[in-house]
Amino acid sequence: MTQRLPFPPLMLAVAGASGSGKTTLAAELARTLGGLHFSLDSYYRDLSHLPFDERTRKNFDDPAMIESRLLAEHVAKLAHGQAIERPLYDFATYARIPDQTETVAPGAVVVVEGLFSLYFPELRACFQLGVYVDTPDDVCFARRLKRDTEERGRDPESVRQQYNATVRPCSLAFVRPLIDFADLVVDGTDALDFKLEQVLNTLRKRGLLSRAGIRL
Repeated sequence: MTQRLPFPPLMLAVAGASGSGKTTLAAELARTLGGLHFSLDSYYRDLSHLPFDERTRKNFDDPAMIESRLLAEHVAKLAHGQAIERPLYDFATYARIPDQTETVAPGAVVVVEGLFSLYFPELRACFQLGVYVDTPDDVCFARRLKRDTEERGRDPESVRQQYNATVRPCSLAFVRPLIDFADLVVDGTDALDFKLEQVLNTLRKRGLLSRAGIRL
């Protein structure tokens, strides 16, 4: 059994497939608990050494694209109450912004969210509670299609092709199995308020809120 770290802070993980609703839940948890929403998106590998066309062909749904050593180091520091210098990632260029970082302090609660927040064993050792957002594949695709076409101006067919070629296969291979590492599984089609209350109730029952000095 994985040994859990002591408080502070309260460390939570929220995982799930692309389009599952994990980001929305993590952000609401952080807001409700007065904590930090910590996304894994800043830890994609820097591809500035590659030609741009080659960067665009990389599969960002594969955990190998995450710089796991740096991520694990930073999450461990946050778990021990230490501030970090988080890299800044530019998704338009698939590269980190050179010579720039963002100072991030943990506070009383850290909600680590991303496709692979429960994938790496070094990360799992830092969490007092892991949550998996379980959402049907057709719902995930519909949400991703809406986001990519409306917010990112992408062609619907290109979104569909990418989803079938890499997103869904990688989700089945790398993300779906993470449900076995979760302490709590919530239904991604439920209302946000209901999912939030499920997590908070679990934290209460385990005494995690009181141990972190949080009263709700």
